[in-house]
Amino acid sequence: MRLVLTLESACDYAYDLRYHVKLQGFVYSLLRNTPYEHLHDLRGYKYFCFSNIYPPFDTRQGESRQLVLSSPDEKLVGTFAQALLTREEINIGSMRFYLRGIRVVRPKIRRSVTLVTRTPIIVRIPKRNYPRYGIVSEHSYVYWRPDMTFDAFLRQLEDNLVKKYRGFHGEDIEEGQLRPLFQEFLFKKQVCNHLLIKNREVRVFGSLWEFRFSHLTGEQRELLRFAIDAGFGERNSLGFGFMEVKVGR
Repeated sequence: MRLVLTLESACDYAYDLRYHVKLQGFVYSLLRNTPYEHLHDLRGYKYFCFSNIYPPFDTRQGESRQLVLSSPDEKLVGTFAQALLTREEINIGSMRFYLRGIRVVRPKIRRSVTLVTRTPIIVRIPKRNYPRYGIVSEHSYVYWRPDMTFDAFLRQLEDNLVKKYRGFHGEDIEEGQLRPLFQEFLFKKQVCNHLLIKNREVRVFGSLWEFRFSHLTGEQRELLRFAIDAGFGERNSLGFGFMEVKVGR
């Protein structure tokens, strides 16, 4: 379930490439004094994601932009909406917007569908899996990069989605009914994002993709419905792994 916010820029501004933490701060501000306030300090999956402010270009006063918040938890989405109803302005770092509209969207996952990344997908490979993928490193984990096998990316991504699904629903799923989930994929490019966390610059490596699915089973469609609202990969609560349904029939 998603909230699509229509924004109007209150001034001219240069697009902030390090928006993630500032935008995350805005999202958490919507949860103050609500039953979801604990998410800020919760370790583990938080089951929400958000898009970038798009189109992602420098903006002049009066121009329109959009921001999307998503979660498989409909009560959490409702909490976001309730908090937004009391706001006329939204401040994200030095960027200021007037809130001009809110609408609820429920993306449909049909038997054939194409998903595209709106924000980069981050996949980390733990050291215990290095032998499986032929990785040599002294670090406790490495970010997936295109000089590694695509199998490493897809298997870690699938594992992450299944773990999140199990954690959210509190129930097991038959893996034989889900895999192989990813059928056809188009790698677009690798990106490096610089995050400023606690006054320390942190580099994270992600990638942009297009995934095409056909003849999906009911179980696979259910997992993808969950995944596009929870986010693909890691650091979803910083806005990474936000997916968009491009084509469906």
